[in-house]
Amino acid sequence: MFPYLCEFVGTFILLLLGNGVVANVCLNKSNFQGGGLCMITCAWGIAVMIPVYIFGAYSGAHFNPAVTIGLAAGGLFPWAMVPGYIIAQMAGGFCGGALVSIMFHDQFAATENQATKLGVFCTAPAVRNIPLNLLSEIVGAFVLLFAIMGISNAAGLHPAPGAGLAVGMNNLYILGIIIGIGQSFGGLTGYAINPARDWGPRLAHTIMPIPGKGSSHWGDYALVPLVGPIIGGILGVLLYQLVFSFAGK
Repeated sequence: MFPYLCEFVGTFILLLLGNGVVANVCLNKSNFQGGGLCMITCAWGIAVMIPVYIFGAYSGAHFNPAVTIGLAAGGLFPWAMVPGYIIAQMAGGFCGGALVSIMFHDQFAATENQATKLGVFCTAPAVRNIPLNLLSEIVGAFVLLFAIMGISNAAGLHPAPGAGLAVGMNNLYILGIIIGIGQSFGGLTGYAINPARDWGPRLAHTIMPIPGKGSSHWGDYALVPLVGPIIGGILGVLLYQLVFSFAGK
């Protein structure tokens, strides 16, 4: 039970901080409005790194169904635990987004643009092109998992069955991975690279009484941040294992 609790609380912290920085930068009547995309990408990196440090030794610090499924596909995590992890991650994402909606209530009320409000919670494409949008999410999640595998293996912490992210100072590199993906690909789709990061808060946007919020856009595009990261995560793990099989590792 404890690993599931860790995944819930860790994903909650991740989305509380991640959605929080977007609200801080984008909503009217925020003292940090206009802070810029560099502030957002750096804060998202920190939002991932903090719970990874806290919970890495206990649950593997996945906080992302793409990580959980990718590791399971590579034989590094038991499939029997996958459903519980995903439920905990989605619930944590919802609660993080819901709390942001409460904390920034006045800022949401002062902001007229419905797309800006929705963008606090979930991702959207800069140019709607579903095949390319899907490719962007696949590539982003591929880089995430390939890099996580590489850093963990270099630290001697993989491939232990059930292992997740590296423990200790190696988690500092997670900050760099998230910032790197965001600053390289974020302008395309908002780099969800994590179904819980998008669907959990999107559900919070749907349910919570946010002033003038408009549609949560549960249409065909919502499948992109769900399916793309899972495909990319699986590819990242399997290709890493294939490449390093030639090195005898």
